[in-house]
Amino acid sequence: MSAGTPARPRGWRAAAATFGTRSAITMFFLGFGCGLPFFLVGNTLAIWLRDSGWALGPIGLVSYLTFFYVFKFVWAPLLDTRRLPYFGRLGRRRGWLLAAQLSIAAGLAALALTGPVASVPLFLALAGFTALAGATQDTMVDAYRVEIAPIDAQAALAATYTLGYRIGLQLCGGALVLYLADFAGWRIGYLSMAVLALVPVMATLLSPEPESSQRIDSEVRPSFVEAYIKPFAEFFRRNGWVLGLVLLAFVGLFKMPDQMLSIAGPFYLDTGFSKSDIATVSKIYGVWMGIGGAFLGGFAVAAMGVRKSLLVAALAVALSNLLFILMSLHPGEIWTFVATISGDNLSQGFAGTVLVAFISGLVDKRYTATQYALLSSLANLPGKLIGGFSGFIVEASSYTVFFVISSVSVIPTLLILAWLWRRLAPGALDNETSAVA
Repeated sequence: MSAGTPARPRGWRAAAATFGTRSAITMFFLGFGCGLPFFLVGNTLAIWLRDSGWALGPIGLVSYLTFFYVFKFVWAPLLDTRRLPYFGRLGRRRGWLLAAQLSIAAGLAALALTGPVASVPLFLALAGFTALAGATQDTMVDAYRVEIAPIDAQAALAATYTLGYRIGLQLCGGALVLYLADFAGWRIGYLSMAVLALVPVMATLLSPEPESSQRIDSEVRPSFVEAYIKPFAEFFRRNGWVLGLVLLAFVGLFKMPDQMLSIAGPFYLDTGFSKSDIATVSKIYGVWMGIGGAFLGGFAVAAMGVRKSLLVAALAVALSNLLFILMSLHPGEIWTFVATISGDNLSQGFAGTVLVAFISGLVDKRYTATQYALLSSLANLPGKLIGGFSGFIVEASSYTVFFVISSVSVIPTLLILAWLWRRLAPGALDNETSAVA
């Protein structure tokens, strides 16, 4: 959509109509597939390692395995321009997506059978493989979502995607696996997750290939160098170098307070809660708060636009981190756990939907996978870099000091948003476009 293209009518009733489409239902199942493995190679894996006797320092470093999600833009150009052998008959998007989903299931099963004690190098290699497959799946689902609907419907698709994502991430990859680990062991827990990883396969097989992907397939395939250069060159040509770099910096810093909390799982254990407590409050209860926040974000974007929603989201994510201090001051008290998860997950869900809508308006559909992967990767990079050292920061100071640091990390984001506010074309963000002056 260009700056001169009229947007669809705004308002809460018009926003609600976009949630019942076939595309929205498809995104629910694909969102489930994307959410399931993330904690299983991140937060839940950290709990497994802590439960197996690992120290906080090494656990923080293991969180770098999720950097596959951060650097997925590196192989995204190949996903944008090449079909996968044997799977290519499904199309570029669905072929890669199916291969990634099957790889996730295989990786989780292998993790379950190996364990983190008997063969540490093999275990970490399998976790890395699973993270790579999960990041590839994320890249394809993001591209698929942008290509099957107009920009002004992206917030609704992001909300239904988030519904599935949160169920996979927290109810299954968080709560269910912790319950199973508590009562039947980690091996049974991860084997069960491997089975659930096959659920979104049917959505992939039954969904049509996007029309834009089919058109690109009929064109001359770009060279290897062109596949890498053109998506990035187009982004800066369209936005200019200064605004382009500022946009990248803003996206990179937006989720900083949230992404720094890679030690949240060990923190819950150290605060005196059992794995079942963590599953009940952080995952089962927390998932509904996250889903509520996601749908609230979708409605907010449709009703009042992206720009104002970005401001609300940034402040909410930062302030919610201060609730973790409440937990540290009242260890083992369930009410503080509930209050913290309420604020944290509600703000995360809201901010996630708003950021997806914002990023979707910045990409060119000719290079959807590459440009979206770059932007979404940047949304995780700075926080993940710091989060990898979070265990050492806590050991050198305290949990309270760390949570204060994570909250004030929002300041650069707010300063950049203030700079962007007047430099984007009037109404550009509010109409979910990437047009700039």
